[in-house]
Amino acid sequence: MVKNLEEIKVIGFDADDTLWVNETYFREAEHAICKLLSHYETPNKIDQEIFKMEMKNLGIYGYGVKAFILSMVEVALELSNYTVSNQVITEILDIGKAMLNKPVELLSGVETTLKTLSKKYKLIVITKGDLLDQERKLERSGLSKYFHHIEIVSDKKSINYSRVLKHLEIEPKSFLMVGNSLKSDILPLINIGAQAVHIPFHTTWAHETVSPAETKDKEFTTLKSISELPALLAL
Repeated sequence: MVKNLEEIKVIGFDADDTLWVNETYFREAEHAICKLLSHYETPNKIDQEIFKMEMKNLGIYGYGVKAFILSMVEVALELSNYTVSNQVITEILDIGKAMLNKPVELLSGVETTLKTLSKKYKLIVITKGDLLDQERKLERSGLSKYFHHIEIVSDKKSINYSRVLKHLEIEPKSFLMVGNSLKSDILPLINIGAQAVHIPFHTTWAHETVSPAETKDKEFTTLKSISELPALLAL
């Protein structure tokens, strides 16, 4: 349970897979790219190479669709020993463009919950990824009106959160973060003295998984749906 409810003044929300669908589209894109490259390697090997390339490039490209597609092009070049056709590269780029143009699919209960919470709390978004893409999704979502501030960060570690809270003059003890990733949305907040609510999404990127040892003795609340949040906060 969230402790000291009277101290909570600001609630932060992750965006991707907390407010709207995201990871599902990456898995669909990977499946399509595996088909394009199927005559070079087995699906399992291609999956492994995709993840390795994403991790290799993470510090250079960061997060988001554009970073993902650049890594996919590199995978295609390496797996084909640089013989992959221009047509396949074009198809990979088209997959990326289709991802960027996806309509925003809000998760169940999101807007009703934000409307309820905004009557009592200041709401903010703290998300990572490509700046242009995240701004575009927020605009398409129709949710911007509920948020006092939107912060798009390069990564979501404790130091990133500390900088945002300091900039916004928010005390960690008065801040509650809501998100689907234990690694990015929950543990970093607990480490700086804030509270967190975990709402799992049915699909999780391998990079975002954590071991049971990392969550041992960490206090946070897990909900099945964002719709349960108002009741948790006694609203």
